[in-house]
Amino acid sequence: QVQLVESGGGSVQAGGSLRLSCQASRVTYIIRWTGWFRQAPGKEREAVAAIYTGGGSTNYADPVKGRFTISRDNAKNTVYLQMNSLKPEDTAMYYCAASEFYFSTMDWVRPSVYNYWGQGTQVTVSS
Repeated sequence: QVQLVESGGGSVQAGGSLRLSCQASRVTYIIRWTGWFRQAPGKEREAVAAIYTGGGSTNYADPVKGRFTISRDNAKNTVYLQMNSLKPEDTAMYYCAASEFYFSTMDWVRPSVYNYWGQGTQVTVSS
């Protein structure tokens, strides 16, 4: 069993930056993919970014491309989401998710392919 703990959320003005962290409770050699999702009130959970443990390849949702960067530090069992040029529409609860499974790259946006989830960290961006 792997537990994921997110941190780094908070309130920031538009144009500001935050860095989210997702720390796994154990060595992550079983984890193939780690992703970040977000959910705003009244909206469905949506994929933000994901990183493949094996080769480090990354994927981003169109609304965050060029502004967000996902990275990992295997020594710390931690995945980061650096968020720059934040917009009010980025306001949401952000969740870290991890998957033990191999799946097609195009499936990274599907919550169902991730079998471990954190509790979430709130990000609020004011205009």
